[in-house]
Amino acid sequence: MPLLEKDNSALVVIDVQDNFLSKLLPTEREPLVERIAWIMNVANILSIPILATAEDVSAGVDMLPRLKALLPQGQTVFNKMVFSLYGQEDIRHALEALRRKDLVLVGQETDVCVAQSAIDLVKAGYRVWVADDATGSPGCHHEAGLHRMRGAGVTVSGIKGIYYEWLRDVPTAIAVEAAMTETPSDLTL
Repeated sequence: MPLLEKDNSALVVIDVQDNFLSKLLPTEREPLVERIAWIMNVANILSIPILATAEDVSAGVDMLPRLKALLPQGQTVFNKMVFSLYGQEDIRHALEALRRKDLVLVGQETDVCVAQSAIDLVKAGYRVWVADDATGSPGCHHEAGLHRMRGAGVTVSGIKGIYYEWLRDVPTAIAVEAAMTETPSDLTL
């Protein structure tokens, strides 16, 4: 698969919400959220569109406020009522309206909503990358989801690799790093 094209990319943030985070080990939760927040900040700096979902939004269930605050001004979180986001008409139309064919997926859960979305998106003709260090599922389900996606033609990479594919050169890297306020403690650039 060719490298990611920044001007053809969109970041898709799937279902990062407390009810799914609570299934992870306590030591996994904050690092996952930090990495997702970081890649969202990078996308914002590079003017890469972000599409976000939360599953079955209600009074007690929504995207984490910390991440929701990183969405572009006025952007809403899609209330996803299916496991594959591509199976919901309003989300599918929003993706099509972006006119971007390189999609980077982060979020939860790796073996269900992320995997089903990624596989459907590949089938629909998108080039799909999943960040293995910015997705999560409890226990062995994370690796099982990554394995399934690889077999379906999804590119599995870390956020560091995605970051440098979006940047492509040293001057851009210097400019983006100067604009960033923080980097996750477990990420070395």
